[in-house]
Amino acid sequence: MTLQPSTDVRVLDSTVAPQAVFDDPGELPADRDALALLGRRVGDAGLAAPAVVLPDFHHKSKMELPSSIAVATTSTVRPELTGSSVNCGMALVALDTEVPDHRAVEAFMRAVRERFPYPTRGRRELTAREVVRAAVEGAEFGCERWETPPEDLERIEEGGRLDLERYGGADRLRRELPGLAVQLARFRFGTVGPSNHFVELQRVEEVLDAEAAAALGVAEGQLTLQYHGGGGVLTGEIGRLFFRRRDYPREVKAVNLALKPWFHLRTARSYAELRARLALYFTDGCTPLEVDSSEGRRLMLANAAAMNYGFAFRVSTYAALRRLAAEVFGARDSQLVVDSPHNSIYEEDVDGAPAVVHRHNACRAFPADRMPAGSTFARTGQAVLLPGTHRTSSYLAVAGADSARSLHSACHGAGTVVSDHVRRGLSGADPHGRSTLRFRYDDGAPTEAPHLDDHGVDAALGVLVRHGLVRPVARMRPLAVLH
Repeated sequence: MTLQPSTDVRVLDSTVAPQAVFDDPGELPADRDALALLGRRVGDAGLAAPAVVLPDFHHKSKMELPSSIAVATTSTVRPELTGSSVNCGMALVALDTEVPDHRAVEAFMRAVRERFPYPTRGRRELTAREVVRAAVEGAEFGCERWETPPEDLERIEEGGRLDLERYGGADRLRRELPGLAVQLARFRFGTVGPSNHFVELQRVEEVLDAEAAAALGVAEGQLTLQYHGGGGVLTGEIGRLFFRRRDYPREVKAVNLALKPWFHLRTARSYAELRARLALYFTDGCTPLEVDSSEGRRLMLANAAAMNYGFAFRVSTYAALRRLAAEVFGARDSQLVVDSPHNSIYEEDVDGAPAVVHRHNACRAFPADRMPAGSTFARTGQAVLLPGTHRTSSYLAVAGADSARSLHSACHGAGTVVSDHVRRGLSGADPHGRSTLRFRYDDGAPTEAPHLDDHGVDAALGVLVRHGLVRPVARMRPLAVLH
């Protein structure tokens, strides 16, 4: 990997609000229209710091804001500043085996496809009581329920559990969460599915930081498994309860016609509160809510419950993939390297003061001194994944010494950068002629996807490294993918 000389962070003054832009003006410039949109949307948000723009910055029309951003507000919470389903995230598993042969790879991917079919089979994965436990206990429930090693909890952000007590606790959640939401959340738990979600087998081709790699359990030549999964049904339900989303599939809209009035109006304690909720949640826009207000704490309770459910969701996915790797590859002592959400809302310190940090398709990157004492990340810094595509390398990194400059955030991938480099002629075919065995959810035979060079993913990583946001640890190359 070749990195360019260091450059300073550029701070651009938009017509409404400043943005801390982490880009490469020559090779990887931030999109000006998306910057202007971001400035307009966050201008009245009561910013605690400049809104952060990271590599892979782009805007999808069905989203309220561009991807690859972090926005910190002083005292308010605004769910529109993250994705409609919080705790969508990625994870990396280090498998205790060398790269298997072609036949074993096919057997594994067929087994994964059978375990996670698409369309799903409509099977209830949880009881109603387990849905509530997942929302309250998070990854701790998942670890107990699917018998994953308890030491893996330290590799999950926040230990996989947000405390509900500050926002009213588990009893308030049980009172307010509609029964219909609980029943629906029993389905499609731990699934993966197509689109940009994937399950990918990789080989560690290069270790770039031997000490950090050893601490994280990654070695050259090792087989790794990376997957991208959502937070599950409950996260999508809650993410659309507090304002009208652009991303609003027809079936979700039908469910919300029942859920939204039940959630907001049934529990109103007075006529004044009923009118306030009608104005807040049943009109266009997303009104900022004071975190310490009754409605703000209620929103944060729902957010924390959704995050917990999402952590438990991906523990279920991890447990199933770990079991399949043991059965097919003989990988008996596999280890979770990191599980990292990239749509989240957290209360965090920003420049020594409390703030609410909203990340949209951006993962958290805390340095070692902000991680729990005695944990692996307290030695290395929080692990960060930077996937390329199924045709390029991906990177494992850790938070850098200057990650506070980006609100302790890093981009969650480089797919748009890779595509843009190909379009502009800056990237081309892999000079070594390698390929990925590509599986789909139908019963067709896998196909070979020829690799590209790594110029695109290296450009995105280079920006993060030059600004001290992350340190690269290892580079992995894909062998096979299901998506």
